[in-house]
Amino acid sequence: MGGVAETHTGWTFLTSHARVLAAIAEDHRTRIRDIAARCRLTERAVQKIISDLEEAGYLTHTREGRTNAYRIVPGTILRHPAEAGMTVEALLSALAQHDAQRDGQPRWPGSVSS
Repeated sequence: MGGVAETHTGWTFLTSHARVLAAIAEDHRTRIRDIAARCRLTERAVQKIISDLEEAGYLTHTREGRTNAYRIVPGTILRHPAEAGMTVEALLSALAQHDAQRDGQPRWPGSVSS
């Protein structure tokens, strides 16, 4: 799982920050290397994104032995004015519902499936 699997040019609907947050929501003990592979980013980019998310109050982490355990702060409000009042929890729930519909089961503990 080393390196970036594929490159993409042009714009996408989800930012790299949203992708990293969703990967952490799926497994709060995931390694930066695994997040990078899943999100098709470099490990350095993932480290920067995690730092951004922590600085903005969306995420915290604690050391557990040699690994980090991440905690998403679910009530944190999204930053863009167009999403005023929408929480990180609502965003992750919507992404989890999409994944659940695609593969038949929820992706993170706080998600609901239809």
